[in-house]
Amino acid sequence: MNICFLMYPWEDIDPENDTSLALIHECVKRKHGVALCTPANLTIRNSVTNAFCTVINRMDKVSASLKSFYKQASLREEMLPLAGFDVIFMRANPPLDPIMLNFLDSVKDDVFIMNSLQGIREANNKLYTAAFGDSHSNIIPATHVSKNKRHLIRQIKESKADKMILKPLNGFGGSGVILIEKSAMSSIQSLLDFYITNSDGTSNYVILQEYIEGADQGDVRILILNGEPIGAMKRVPGTDDHRSNVSAGGSVQKHSMTKEEKALCKQIGPKLVKDGLYFVGIDVIGGKLVEVNVMSPGGITYMNKVYKTKIQSKVIDFVESKVIDQLQAFDRRSRLRNEVENA
Repeated sequence: MNICFLMYPWEDIDPENDTSLALIHECVKRKHGVALCTPANLTIRNSVTNAFCTVINRMDKVSASLKSFYKQASLREEMLPLAGFDVIFMRANPPLDPIMLNFLDSVKDDVFIMNSLQGIREANNKLYTAAFGDSHSNIIPATHVSKNKRHLIRQIKESKADKMILKPLNGFGGSGVILIEKSAMSSIQSLLDFYITNSDGTSNYVILQEYIEGADQGDVRILILNGEPIGAMKRVPGTDDHRSNVSAGGSVQKHSMTKEEKALCKQIGPKLVKDGLYFVGIDVIGGKLVEVNVMSPGGITYMNKVYKTKIQSKVIDFVESKVIDQLQAFDRRSRLRNEVENA
């Protein structure tokens, strides 16, 4: 197989903790061809969608260590047609670049894309989580999304809780997530001004969310593959930060999924698969779904260290099976068409 990882630059990889590198490493170990490109390196030449790729040269011996593999990898630069790959593995960080998806629309029928373009379009921001909430379920915390400051202030005042979570709609990695308290209402107007109003006169949506008791003790990151959980870890905030994200100073602990968390995964799994969101990371607090991460879900390397496992093997097994399914379907269609043509 030949796999193109559409992601951040090679030099930005954290060789010890990067989930994308763990996936790339697994592919190279299996003798698959691997290339990387960034969204900015997509191009069209003679009406064919190409990418200026960083290609990992074939290796006779692949180090078991991610750090050593990263140092030893030999790279070359080439412009390659995206339709020539078997798989495009989406690992670009949010926020979503809609132009990137427009480029990929031209090859989506030729290549297996993980995750699907339509699924990413629908789920790239935090609004997607609201799709799992309804009057008959209680799997998401009370959530308000708006850029109307008076409305948001009213929601804060009317909330029974003394504190709430405020975050930008398109943030990631815990960026911009703050805890607000009713006792500091005098500061909330200026906070909303900062989050919503841009210097050019445009405005941004923000999310105001019910604070879940126990959030100060951390959250649970669950990785879901093809609708089923394949790994989980507890993320605990650092001493000087309320956020649990490892990128924000949080730490990782072992976690056995609770009955509520398993039920949550079972409830949302079918919709994720239906939307073509095969590899997803969800964040859960107190059994409630807080976020769905579909563009570049992380956590594999941390889970591997804590549980002495190799979650990336399951992911690449799945990718290989999807490519085989597509090839078999193509061969079947070709065979049947030949029967009709020769009749």
